[in-house]
This record gives sequence, C-alpha cells and structure tokens, in this order.
Amino acid sequence: MADEKNFVLDANQELGEIVIAPEVIEVVIGIAASKVEGVYRMQGNFANNVTEFLGRSTYGKGVYLTMDETGIKVDIYTYMKYGVSVPKVAMDIQNRVKQQVLFMTDVELAEVNIHIVAVIPEKTEQLDLDDFFENDEEENE
Repeated sequence: MADEKNFVLDANQELGEIVIAPEVIEVVIGIAASKVEGVYRMQGNFANNVTEFLGRSTYGKGVYLTMDETGIKVDIYTYMKYGVSVPKVAMDIQNRVKQQVLFMTDVELAEVNIHIVAVIPEKTEQLDLDDFFENDEEENE
C-alpha cells in the first residue's frame, strides 16, 4: 500500500501500481539542476556537507518538494558561477527540471522556483609579491 507521502502513478489494474518516493524525484531534480551550465553547485545542509566530505555524492540537496491542491511545487537553492546570466541559467534550470521529471517519472510539476543563494567568483592565482620586488632591489643596487 502506498504511503501518503509517495506519488502513485496511473496504475494498470492488471499489473499493479507504481509508487515513487519523493526522495527519488528530489534526486532527479538535483542531478538535472546541477548539470545546467552556469550552476556552481547546489546548496546543502550540514548533513549533506558531511556526507560529501566522506566521499559520497548527495544529489537531492538544495531541493524541497511541497504538494498542495495545485500540484507539486519545487524549490531549488543553488549557487551560480560568476559571469553568467542569472535569469537565463534560472530559466534553463526550470526547463531542464520539468522535462527530466516528466520524462523519468511521468509526474508534472506545477512550479519550479529557483533561489539563487550566492554567486561564486572564479578562483584567481595568488600573486607572489617577491616577484614584484626582485627587480626593484636589483635596480636600486
């Protein structure tokens, strides 16, 4: 018997029912969102960060599902790379997430809300100050 929190797809009465746990949909959404160009990473909580530190990937992080009378709503919390068009990347995430969830689970999402937590700049090389002052010392002698 399906739990209230699980999603039951239209079942073929002869074969039985298909039940999908919300965690499965969260993982599908997390993978689809993280693969969009311009996404740095998804936001996680402390438990997700510890799990990743230990070497395991957590794909459902930063994804929260809610269900009401209008349907399933998704809130995605993500970090963006510096220099990308935030509205374009957010719309790409919305489109990819809706398509992947529909394709993989046959579940239609009512809303896909994107929350940009931060913009992460590219790492720059640390300048070696000795390189700058070597030539000055030689010129002064």
